[in-house]
Amino acid sequence: MTWYQTITLLEILFGVLFLGLYIGYLWRVRRVANFFGQRPHGIWVKFILRHVYLILLIVAILGPSFGAMKKEIKTIGKEVYIAVDLSASMNATDVQPSRLEKAKQEIQRLISRFNSDRIGLMIYGNDAYIQSPLTYDQNALQLYTRTLHTSLLPNSGTNYASVLQLALDKFGQLGSSPSAEQKAKILVLVSDGENFGENVERLADRLNEQQVQVFTLGIGTTEGSRIPVGNRYKRNQEGEVVITKLQSEPLIKLAELTNGQYYEVNDRVSEVSRLVNAINNIEGELRESKTIDVTANKYIYPLVLALILILLDALLTIKIVRI
Repeated sequence: MTWYQTITLLEILFGVLFLGLYIGYLWRVRRVANFFGQRPHGIWVKFILRHVYLILLIVAILGPSFGAMKKEIKTIGKEVYIAVDLSASMNATDVQPSRLEKAKQEIQRLISRFNSDRIGLMIYGNDAYIQSPLTYDQNALQLYTRTLHTSLLPNSGTNYASVLQLALDKFGQLGSSPSAEQKAKILVLVSDGENFGENVERLADRLNEQQVQVFTLGIGTTEGSRIPVGNRYKRNQEGEVVITKLQSEPLIKLAELTNGQYYEVNDRVSEVSRLVNAINNIEGELRESKTIDVTANKYIYPLVLALILILLDALLTIKIVRI
C-alpha cells in the first residue's frame, strides 16, 4: 500500500489538540459522576467510537492507495506548421476585434491543444518567413503569436505560392531523417482567402507528393468590411473605398488538392474545435513509450465508514449519570 499524502506537523497538532480537549472532557465527566457517587462506564463507548472515526478521517485524508497495475503510456506527435496571413486585408473588422486579432486568439487555442506535437509558425504576405521553427515550447509559440501584426511585412498583398514553397522547403528538410515516412506533416494555412499568387496548384501537387496535408482556416465574412489604414480606410486607384470579403474558394481548393479540409471563423461561428479534432485523428509518429505503475486512491472507503460512525455517534445516547 502507498499513500498520496504524508502526515505533517499540522495533522499532528490537531490530533494532540483533540486528544487534550477530550481528556479534559473525560476528567470533567468523571468529576460529575463521582459527585453523584456513580461510575461513568458508558463514556468509554463514545470515547472509542469517536477515536475510531477520527483515525478513519485521517486515513482518508492521507489517501491509501493499493491495487497497483502496469500501464503503457504512448506519446504520439506530429510536425505542424501554422502559416498566418499578414496582408493588409487581415485588419478588416467584419470579425471582431479584427480578422488578425481573432486569428491570433484561435491560433493560441490551437497551440494549447497540441502539447505532444512540434509546432512552427510562419508568416506570409507577398513573401513568407519563419517566425518560429518547429518546437515543443508552447510558451514561446504563444508569445510569437501575440506579437503578430500586419506591419511585420513590407508589402500588403497575399501570395500563397510563397508560403507553400517555404513549407515545401521546411518539410523537405525533415524528409532526410530515417523516420520521415512515419511523421505526420501538416500545414495549417490561416487567411481571408484573397489570393493573388500563381503556381498554387503545382505547389499543392508537390506538397501532396511529400504527404503534407494542408488544412485551411478562412477568417472573415462574405459581407466583408473596409480595411482600416491609420485613421482612414483603404481606397483603390479610382478613390473608392475597398471592401474586402472572405473568399473561401481558393482555400477549399487548396485543402482538397492536399487531402486536407477547410474550416471557417466568421462573426457567428468558429470551427477551430473541428480543426483540432481533425488533426488529432491523423496518425502521428510514436515519440515515446514507457510503462508506469498506476495505483488507485481508495480514500472513499475509510471516509464512508467514518461518516457512518459519526452518524451513529449522533444517534447514540448514553446516560452517564442517573439521578
